Formats: sequence, structure tokens, C-alpha cells
Amino acid sequence: MGARRPGVGVGMLRGPGSGPHATFAELFFDLVVVFALTRLAAQAVPGLSAPAPADRWMAAARTLLLFLPLTWAWTITSYVTARFEPRLVGVRLAVVVSAFGLFMMASAVPAAFDARGMTFALSYVLLQVGRTVGFGLLLGGLPLQRLYFRSGAWYCLSAIPWLWGATVSETARTVLWTIAIAIDFGAARLGWPLPRLGRGRAAAWETGGAHLSDRYRQFLMIALGEGVISVGIAYTNEGTPEAAHTCGVVVSFVTTVLLWRIYFFRSGELLGEAVDAADDRAAFGRSVAFAHTVMIFGIVVVAVGYGLVLDHPFARPYPVWLAVVLGGPMIYLLGRARLERLVFDRVSPRRLLGVACLAVLAVPGHAAGLLAASIGAALVLLLVAVLDARAAVRVPEEHPTPAR
Repeated sequence: MGARRPGVGVGMLRGPGSGPHATFAELFFDLVVVFALTRLAAQAVPGLSAPAPADRWMAAARTLLLFLPLTWAWTITSYVTARFEPRLVGVRLAVVVSAFGLFMMASAVPAAFDARGMTFALSYVLLQVGRTVGFGLLLGGLPLQRLYFRSGAWYCLSAIPWLWGATVSETARTVLWTIAIAIDFGAARLGWPLPRLGRGRAAAWETGGAHLSDRYRQFLMIALGEGVISVGIAYTNEGTPEAAHTCGVVVSFVTTVLLWRIYFFRSGELLGEAVDAADDRAAFGRSVAFAHTVMIFGIVVVAVGYGLVLDHPFARPYPVWLAVVLGGPMIYLLGRARLERLVFDRVSPRRLLGVACLAVLAVPGHAAGLLAASIGAALVLLLVAVLDARAAVRVPEEHPTPAR
């Protein structure tokens, strides 16, 4: 038998002259991401205010559970535009269809564990399966085709708990969807292994590292913008706001500025150069993606925390409220410390100092209330930013030294 002829998708692969920056289709997709993250933050606040402690902690866990597939849908879309030329009509169409799938998921987020569970699950399944199988069929004969067929088979497997979960009670749905997302992430981590087709990843970071590093920086900026939108909407819905509400909004905006400053101080700014300098771009890129996912989740938690601050500025906080208000900045700083370890191959004492200070704030924050705790968290972030500025004076120029 003769060799299989390459599919039409081969001509859609990125070439050496392809630019690293996002196209207008990708920026349109990002608008849907803003909507998705805003819906995610908005749905968390009522659940965290439930009367029963178990329900409050369950609401926090479900926020993470919904965050992961939304983020994974964005990730796979970005990998598509890192492998394929995003300026081609077919790839743009795939991005727009992906935007619609994510839009349907986002619209179902507030009632994902109620009446719209099937909308959320079915949109996710159709998006992931349709995209991987579709591109696989276009890539006839290329080794990359095996990746898409293997990942498509695993998405078909995870579709069982996704769709089954949408038909059962809230508790059973939480369990089944946890299994489903574990399958999706676990299979990707193992290289989507299948009998006869083997395992392994096609290194999108090898060919599209500049594009992906740029996209992850944009994703983090999107998350910061979502925080501003979420808090702004909550503030405008207060009617005639009290001084505490205005103070909470001011602190939330200052916190957002500090998160932005802390990210772009050196590591975020030099990320693209670090990807180019890495010995193993594929492994380095996966670690970069993980660090950004952690930071973005921290930003979402920060937005949820300020939603709670506006609702209960002086109330004695439940433990889960305090975990959200202080935990959001902690999660962000831990992700940022991981990024610095990747870009400069060093531990970040300033970030770890910030995490320790936030942990210490738990006791006085519980006594003083949510607004005071949020102010304390902002002051800790300010401390980290000031220490960053002092470091910039001592070492005005620095080049990335990626971890080996």
C-alpha cells in the first residue's frame, strides 16, 4: 500500500513567517472569555452566602470545578491557533465556532448545577470532540493527526460522565463532573495514550511558543479586566452605596493594579524571551501554562472575594469568606512565584513573604471583618510591589535564565 496523502489541513499549519500576535478572531474569542469569567465570579457569591457551612464550601469547590473546563476550552483554542495559521478562513471559522461553544457554556454557568447542566456539559463535549476530530480528519497522513484522534477518543470517553452528570442530582453531578475533568486533564498529562496509536504530545510550544506566551499574557489581562467588571457591576447594583461599598470598590481597583504590576515585573515582561531560551520548550511551556492557570484562578477568587466584601463589609466572616478574600491573593502569588522560578530559575522570597503575611492576616481579619481583611490583603500586595521596585533599582536590567 502506498503512503497516505497529506490532508488539506497540512496547508493550514503555521509557517515560519506567521506572526506571533493574536488575530481579530482570537480577540473576539477573548470577549467571550470575559463574559465566561464574569458569570463564574457572579455565580459564586450567592453560593458562598448559603446558610449551611457545607453548602458554602461546596459552592467554593464548584467554582473551581466550573473554572477548569472553561479554562481548558480556552487553552485548546489557543493551541489550535499556535499550530494552525489563524489568518486562514478555516481556522478563523474554528475560532468563531469555539467562541460560540464557550458562550453557551458561560451562559449556563449560573445554573450549571441546576436546570442548565446539560447545556453546559453538551456545549463543552461538542466543542472539544468536534474540534479535535475535525482537525484530525483534515490532517490525513501527518503524525499530528494521531494526536488529534487520540485526544478526540479521550474526549469521547470523558463525555460519558459529563453528559451523565447533567442528568442526575447536584451532588452526583459534582462527583461525575469531577471525574470527567480529571479524565480530560489526566489524559492530556499522560499524552493521550491509546493502544496502537501510542502516546505523546505534539509540541505546540516548539513552533508557536511566541504566540502562546503572548496569548497567556493576554488571558491574564482578560482575567484582571473581568475582576474590574464583576466588582463594578456589583457596585452599581447597590443602589445608593454606603461609604463602605465605595471603599471596597477603591480597594478592589487598587488590588487589580497591584496584581497587574506584580505580574509584569520582569517575569511577565520577559516571558517570550524565556520561552525562546528554554532547552525544552514543550516542557517549559506546559509549566508556564500551569503557572498562569493558577494565577488566573487566583484573580477570579479575588473578584469573588470583593463581591463578598460589597455584600458583607462589616459582617463577622465565615471561614470560607476569609479563605476567599485572603486566599485569592495567596493563590496568585504562589502562581507568580512559580513563574519566576521558570523564567529566572530562582525562588521568589518577596512572593513567599507575601503569602506568609496573608496567612498571618487570617486571625485579625476574622475579628475585624471582610472589608478590613481586604484592605490588609491590598497592603500586603503593595508591600510586594514596593519590594519589586527596590529590586528594579538595584538590578535595572536582567535577562531570563530559564530553569533547566
